[in-house]
Amino acid sequence: MTDCTLLQIDKEAMVLALQGERELSDLYISCLLARNIRYQEDLVDQLLDSGEKRLARILLLQARFGGEGTRATVILKVSRATLADMADITSERVSFFMIGSGS
Repeated sequence: MTDCTLLQIDKEAMVLALQGERELSDLYISCLLARNIRYQEDLVDQLLDSGEKRLARILLLQARFGGEGTRATVILKVSRATLADMADITSERVSFFMIGSGS
């Protein structure tokens, strides 16, 4: 959703770095575990939650709500169609949840 830079590291170099640098190893394992937990949460979310709850969770994740540390506020422009794809609901449902029922 934003510009980023990727760096490719050879497997051998990464193994050596992880073996030699305890702090790097701890950080890497922490990131892997956090990612796996997020995947599990996403799977449970898709299987059990309503579209409204999925959309709310996506918006909270995008806002980094409840994240550790303080981060700069970043406002992303995400279309309703993209949110609909992410929450597996229609754009009309996104509009309904975001704007309300009009009452």
